[in-house]
Amino acid sequence: MTITPLEKTKHFLVSAFMDQRIHGFDIRIIGIFKRDSIVPLSCVFCCRGQIPAKTSATILGHSDNYGFPYITTDVMCPMPEDCAARHVILVDEQNNMHDVNHTWLPIRNIETKENKGKMMKYNFTVCISTMFDNYNNVLQFTQTLEIYRLLGVDRVVIYNNSCGSELDRLLQVYIEDDFVEMVPWPINKHLVPSHGWLHSESGGDVHYFGQQTTLNECIYRSMERSRYVLLNDIDEIIMPYQHEDLMSLMDMLTKQHPKVGVFMIENHIFPKNHFEPSRKFHLPQWNDVPGLNVLEHIYRETPDRSIYHPHKMLLKPKMVEQTSIHEVLKNFGERYKVPLEVCRIIHVRTALRGTLEVLNVDKRLWDFSEKLIPNVDKRLKRAGLLA
Repeated sequence: MTITPLEKTKHFLVSAFMDQRIHGFDIRIIGIFKRDSIVPLSCVFCCRGQIPAKTSATILGHSDNYGFPYITTDVMCPMPEDCAARHVILVDEQNNMHDVNHTWLPIRNIETKENKGKMMKYNFTVCISTMFDNYNNVLQFTQTLEIYRLLGVDRVVIYNNSCGSELDRLLQVYIEDDFVEMVPWPINKHLVPSHGWLHSESGGDVHYFGQQTTLNECIYRSMERSRYVLLNDIDEIIMPYQHEDLMSLMDMLTKQHPKVGVFMIENHIFPKNHFEPSRKFHLPQWNDVPGLNVLEHIYRETPDRSIYHPHKMLLKPKMVEQTSIHEVLKNFGERYKVPLEVCRIIHVRTALRGTLEVLNVDKRLWDFSEKLIPNVDKRLKRAGLLA
C-alpha cells in the first residue's frame, strides 16, 4: 500500500526513509496532510527486542501548495537511543497509541553492513510523477523510454493511477526487463485529485493527482541507489545536444560546477500539429499503435520569455531535501541553469505559440532513429501491439 490513512486524523502517509542529513533528526516520513488540521504528533518506533519507543515529531509542510487544502508534508523524527528500528508509525499526541489500529511503515534507506560503502546500483533514474485518466499514449511512451535507454538511463519509476489496456501490456514488458518500477498510486480512493494547477480554477483536494508528493517520494526512493535523478513528465525528454549520452553530459557539468546539486533544464515545446513534410518517419507498422510519433515533429517553438517559462530538473538526490515541480524548495548545494545549446527538454505536445514564425527546425531526435526504431518495434512486438 502506498497511501496509508493516519488514524483519527485527516492526513495520509506515503513512506518513511532514514535521512540523517539534518542535525537532530533520523527519519523523514513523506505524507499528504490537510493544512488546517495539523496537530502535534509523535513518532513511535518498533525497536528490536524492546517495547515501542516514542519521540516528538516536527511537521514541515511544503511551501508550494497552489492553494490546495492537502499538501505534501515531511514529518521529521528523531530515533530513540539504542533503538534499531525498522518500522515507524505516527500517533496524535492526544491519543494513546494502543487506542487505534496502526499500519507500521517500513523505514527505507537504512544503512547495513551489506550495503555500506557499496557503489550506486544505477547512474540515472527517471521519475515520472503520475499517470492518470487511463493514459494510453503507447507509441510516444515507448519511444521516450527507448530514447532514455540509449541515453544511459537505468531505471524509470512511474506512479500509476490508471492507464489504458494497451499501455498496461507494454508496461509489463518493461517491468519484466527490470527497467520500469511501477508504484501504485490510488490517490482518488482517498481524495479528490485536481486536473489543474490552481485550486481557485480547478477545485479538488490535492494538486494534480498528488504530483509533488510522488516526485519527493521518488527522490528519496532513489537516494541510496542512483547517482542522478531526472524529474520530468512522460511526454518530455531531457536531451543533451553536445553529448551522445547523459553520463558524458554530467561528467562535463559536474567537473565545471562541482558544488551544484540541481541542474535546471529549460522546456521546449515541439507542437504536435506540425509534421515534418516528407513524412519519412511515418512508419506503416506503427499505424495501429495508439499515440503520437515523436520522430514526425521537428519544429520547436521559440519560448516567450516575457512570461514564466518552466524548467525541469536533473539532480543529485542526496543534495535535495524538498522539491516542487519546476524547482527545488530546499537543497544543500547550488543550482545551475544549463545553457540551451548544451541540454534542453524536447516536449512534444499541444502548441503554446504555434505560428510558423516562431518555429525552428530541430532534428536532434533523428540522431537516434537508426537504433530507436528497431528497439521500439521489439518492445511493441513483445507486448503484442504490432500487427
